[in-house]
Amino acid sequence: MAELRPSGAPGPTAPPAPGPTAPPAFASLFPPGLHAIYGECRRLYPDQPNPLQVTAIVKYWLGGPDPLDYVSMYRNVGSPSANIPEHWHYISFGLSDLYGDSRVHEFTGTDGPSGFGFELTFRLKRETGESAPPTWPAELMQGLARYVFQSENTFCSGDHVSWHSPLDNSESRIQHMLLTEDPQMQPVQTPFGVVTFLQIVGVCTEELHAAQQWNGQGILELLRTVPIAGGPWLITDMRRGETIFEIDPHLQERVDKGIETDGSNLSGVSAKCAWDDLSRPPEDDEDSRSICIGTQPRRLSGKDTEQIRETLRRGLEINSKPVLPPINPQRQNGLTHDRAPSRKDSLESDSSTAIIPHELIRTRQLESVHLKFNQESGALIPLCLRGRLLHGRHFTYKSITGDMAITFVSTGVEGAFATEEHPYAAHGPWLQILLTEEFVEKMLEDLEDLTSPEEVVKETLEMLNGLISLCLPTTPSPHKDTQQTELPAPENLAEEAARAFRLFKLPKEYNWPEKKLKVSILPDVVFDSPLH
Repeated sequence: MAELRPSGAPGPTAPPAPGPTAPPAFASLFPPGLHAIYGECRRLYPDQPNPLQVTAIVKYWLGGPDPLDYVSMYRNVGSPSANIPEHWHYISFGLSDLYGDSRVHEFTGTDGPSGFGFELTFRLKRETGESAPPTWPAELMQGLARYVFQSENTFCSGDHVSWHSPLDNSESRIQHMLLTEDPQMQPVQTPFGVVTFLQIVGVCTEELHAAQQWNGQGILELLRTVPIAGGPWLITDMRRGETIFEIDPHLQERVDKGIETDGSNLSGVSAKCAWDDLSRPPEDDEDSRSICIGTQPRRLSGKDTEQIRETLRRGLEINSKPVLPPINPQRQNGLTHDRAPSRKDSLESDSSTAIIPHELIRTRQLESVHLKFNQESGALIPLCLRGRLLHGRHFTYKSITGDMAITFVSTGVEGAFATEEHPYAAHGPWLQILLTEEFVEKMLEDLEDLTSPEEVVKETLEMLNGLISLCLPTTPSPHKDTQQTELPAPENLAEEAARAFRLFKLPKEYNWPEKKLKVSILPDVVFDSPLH
């Protein structure tokens, strides 16, 4: 639960926002991390020392549900000459370390990231006559912050978030998000580390799919070229009714060319997925092949987790080489060392199952495997194959409901423990699958009917509308006697209805016996059960 008040209003946990003339008493009481971020806000908005602020009534560190202590809301006049409209600018406080006393984040030194290393921002176009900023973006930011705190997966520029709902709960086409660097907020050095600012950009479903199939940075650049779709500062307009491809059809050609030339730089997703070793039944509870069968799955070791995280991060670099990082000791200082070694990693669960020492987990070669995905994850398999593997890269699904991961690798990827001789290999609950180019082409042919949930709904509605029109009488002609349209033969009607139903029908199964590989697309409820 949150309340709206000016940031300078007295409250139980937040004294007035300090500025250059703040009383010394307040400056000494103000949390240093919060003070540093406010300093950057005051640099941008010197005329708004006390902006409206949405604040969590019960702070997260006191047991409240909202990880962000505050979301400040500023009025930005934009720059009409540069096609930058007036808008509301939202800035979060809480993903970074505000206090430095370990109440939320563990202090790791001044040279590394503060907390998760970033705060979120959002720019919403101001509507004519709007005198106060809408507060729904604050709840949107809280939702993203909850994901970060619960999963400990961090965001970076170019990432996408599949939201599947209008961001403001209206009828808007803006239903997903991309993330990019805020165009005005500069990184801040706080006493507890560095804080950068990632801006949320609202996008349509078609733009999200383009970002997945090509890359997020490329779509962000296209959005910057279309003033009503974001413009230079990527301002979200919830009233936008057209995609950039409808506004300028030539942009689709640029995306298609980019996909053909570059493939996809989406190296992995958090997903509802699982895998089974079909080679033989698990011998006991300690056999890691039981990860999708037993109720106490084996957890990924710390070093496996480090390699998977490094794999995903490297995949976001457009010009990265197709190399899987080696399984090695804790990484040293560097851009990829973005979190304290003692912090629970993103692929570790909260279960009481003991972590098996990395050195005791041997890599096993499997003869036959069964992969399981929900519909949304399964719809990304063609992207994985066409946009990644055919370009000599890799793609990882990491489970959001269990402690496991699946990595597809091509023959050109170095550092993989799956080989052409043994294409299915597991290291604990981490499965790697090596696919040859020939087999990838075969899979793409067989998986042609895989569609995203949005496309399923659209195609099914079109079919059902067609069936309804077949059953309705034709419009009477003034020159002919009124005639009733002849209804389709029952068997044809049944066939069309069955075809429409099959689009929704799950599970779907794909089997390649010669390769001893099986893929199933299953309902979400399967992955929500304790067995997964």
